[in-house]
Amino acid sequence: MKKFLILGLMLSSLPVFASEEVAVVDLNRIVENSSQVKQLKQEHAKKMADLDKIIVNARGEISNEKDPAKVLLLEDKYMKEFNTNREALEREYNSKLVVIEKNIKSEISKKAQKDNYEYVFAKSVVLFGGKDITDELLNSIK
Repeated sequence: MKKFLILGLMLSSLPVFASEEVAVVDLNRIVENSSQVKQLKQEHAKKMADLDKIIVNARGEISNEKDPAKVLLLEDKYMKEFNTNREALEREYNSKLVVIEKNIKSEISKKAQKDNYEYVFAKSVVLFGGKDITDELLNSIK
């Protein structure tokens, strides 16, 4: 009798989503196909290449210096300059990425409301089920 009671309780908790619409989204595909993300990555790569120029300049100037004390000062100067610029670049990149992420979430939310989805899950966490709305979102997310 106890086994049937436990089984009944387990089964009664399963159809939580039965009457509700569930959608899934392949977030990796959305991000890979986002023109905003592609542009941001290109800008970031260009700025990182510019940052590498600091290292090239530092090596050239340091190799020309013969005084060990001045070499240490130059190394310190260029290290600080590089780190400051790199940190600023990473902060800028991350803040822009947050804005893009908000835009993507907003588009998913609009789609969910428009099509009356109660839940939208990342496809990577769903083993089975749910309507895949990735292709529909790819058209609206740039």
